[in-house]
Amino acid sequence: MSPRPTIRVVAAVIERDGRYLITQRRASAVLPLLWEFPGGRVEAGETDASALKRELLHRLGVSIEPGQLISFVTHPYEKYAVDLFLYECELSSGEPARVNVNDFRWVRSSEFERFPFTPADELSMSKLLGV
Repeated sequence: MSPRPTIRVVAAVIERDGRYLITQRRASAVLPLLWEFPGGRVEAGETDASALKRELLHRLGVSIEPGQLISFVTHPYEKYAVDLFLYECELSSGEPARVNVNDFRWVRSSEFERFPFTPADELSMSKLLGV
């Protein structure tokens, strides 16, 4: 049996007035309609920061300033594994829009349990919140 490929994924933790920006995956995506911190796959030769900027612009139409790494988790899925790196980020221009996501919301951490998150994001949140 060959080893599962590992995909490096970055996500932005953006906080505003005690609420965090989360996005819902499109119905046609892998893990359809689940919620996650906005971000995506790091392409070959790309830095985490440039991937974050590209993905947030592509998915939500916003520019961001990536900050420090705040969490890292690995999660095995059936056909691959995901290394998810969560970065503290700030919006630098624009307001989020449903460009390439099904939906987005600003939610308090106490509301996270109301949203079905991807397994990797759920692990990250547990780590972040210390639960």
